[in-house]
Amino acid sequence: MTDRRRRPATELVHGGALRSQWGETSEALFLTQGFVYASAEEAEARFLGTSPGYQYSRFGNPTVTMFEDRMRLLEGAEAARATATGMAAVTAAMLCQLSAGDHVVAAKALFGSCRYVVEDLCPRFGISSTLVDGADLDQWKAAIRPTTRVLFLESPTNPTLEVYDIAAIAEIAHASGARLVVDNVFATPCWQSPLALGADVVVYSATKHIDGQGRCLGGVVLSSQKFVDDHLQVFIRQTGPSLSPFNAWVLLKGLETLHLRVEKQTSNAARLADALVEIPGIAKVIYPGRADHPQADLVKRQMRAGSNLVAFEVEGGKKAAFAFSNALEVIRISNNLGDAKSLITHPATTTHQRLKPEARAELGIGDGLLRLSVGLEDVEDLIEDVIAAADAARRV
Repeated sequence: MTDRRRRPATELVHGGALRSQWGETSEALFLTQGFVYASAEEAEARFLGTSPGYQYSRFGNPTVTMFEDRMRLLEGAEAARATATGMAAVTAAMLCQLSAGDHVVAAKALFGSCRYVVEDLCPRFGISSTLVDGADLDQWKAAIRPTTRVLFLESPTNPTLEVYDIAAIAEIAHASGARLVVDNVFATPCWQSPLALGADVVVYSATKHIDGQGRCLGGVVLSSQKFVDDHLQVFIRQTGPSLSPFNAWVLLKGLETLHLRVEKQTSNAARLADALVEIPGIAKVIYPGRADHPQADLVKRQMRAGSNLVAFEVEGGKKAAFAFSNALEVIRISNNLGDAKSLITHPATTTHQRLKPEARAELGIGDGLLRLSVGLEDVEDLIEDVIAAADAARRV
């Protein structure tokens, strides 16, 4: 093999492959808890780290390693570590580098569980936090303290699809000696590369687009080799949020078609967003690929394409939003996203229900807001589905 860098679509099929002596075509599933050693001396050397090899699947596993390496190559990262879920990835990426007395600055617009980590979990361990308007760079700067160690954001945000200036926020973090952690789930590695923009750590819920077919849970953290060696690896080894080998194998299969699925989902989402704008009873449509997106210029600079997520408000509040959702026939109601199937979510009563009403209002999560994850169906069927649903919502 040459050292020529392969393009993403090729890495998604071949990257990180480890073949056994049998020369299998598909990646091997090493469904094992532990590993055996040729001698007691070899076991000692493995645990001392002086001899390469696996010890226990909580620490590392060949199938999991293949998934990590493929994600590393796709993201352009030095190292990656997989976790059991996306929230395990977020929690590990944050807590592995924080101690009592440290301070975190995070954007207010976060998935509900991510806000829990920042607002509720971290303070239990003496880690303070400040929430800011992620689009306001002055607020990021003003929130920095001498003890600030981490800045955290997601972009585009869940569920209102705001886009934040990753490069500028990374500069603010680095000027204070802090690291920037970016949740890149909504953009996917296909459309946005936070590490190239200056972020230090990127996290994914692999449950979403990476699997993309509703089969299993998973997460991954990507960063420098030094960050993994100094902070993340020991945290995962000792606390155990490890990805199962079987789920790693499923996710490897998902990666093979990731770019095909995301490209089609994104084109469907763009068409559907344009259609929603024209439908009576739809008060507002938010889509990163449209010229009327609040951060349209930033989207062009920072992302290679939009997203498969569309947010929109139904006139008539919760009652109308529920009627809209219940009238859908092709699109299904679910709190998941990134699936081959189109899925709709009412954030105010599901993913963000734990937030107080005033906090939801501040984030633009009204009772009429719906989040639509666009799938692989024929887009004409999806358009017909939302037109009929909007008609039902207007009648309530």
